[in-house]
Amino acid sequence: MGVTDTASALRDGLKAEIEQSGYYPALVIDSVIEALGDEPVSAYVVHHDATFDRDELRRHLSALVLTPTRLIVGHTDEFPADDKSPKPYATAVTEAVSLESVNSIVVSRTVSEPAQYRTGAGPFEVMLTIGWGAVSRVELEPAGCGDPTCEADHGFTGSMSSDDVSLRVSRAGDGDSVVEQVLAFARALSKATGR
Repeated sequence: MGVTDTASALRDGLKAEIEQSGYYPALVIDSVIEALGDEPVSAYVVHHDATFDRDELRRHLSALVLTPTRLIVGHTDEFPADDKSPKPYATAVTEAVSLESVNSIVVSRTVSEPAQYRTGAGPFEVMLTIGWGAVSRVELEPAGCGDPTCEADHGFTGSMSSDDVSLRVSRAGDGDSVVEQVLAFARALSKATGR
């Protein structure tokens, strides 16, 4: 299979996974494929997530797509009727980020019984966090010194981190293949941004 054939197969696989999710597939495909343009697909992850918001089930779909030059991040959310719309509606948003802008890729792996962990066993949960500087989070806390009787004001200390998109998957909730797909995507993105 040549490079063009592989890219075409990946694009077809991306569309098939979006279709298989059953979550407004025509809307999601239109928004993601439009953002891709004619660029080939190098890797992708499609994640359908459901949460409960009081009495309502809220669904969300994330699509992360890697091309040779960009990271495409797509999010689709549904909303009940409200003062904006008398009928339920959905919003599909895509962001195209140049690979040169990606400055942080964090992969958090959770394993059970770490003392018995063996190479290649794999985590039961993975969180992928990607940052490119669009969203920054500042965490502050009061600064102190080592003297327990000190009452001086030492100001604040803190950290600033970039976490523009986070994706959490687990073997129990999403299946083995999704966890492996996220790990493979993280490897491909890390390789693409490390050049």
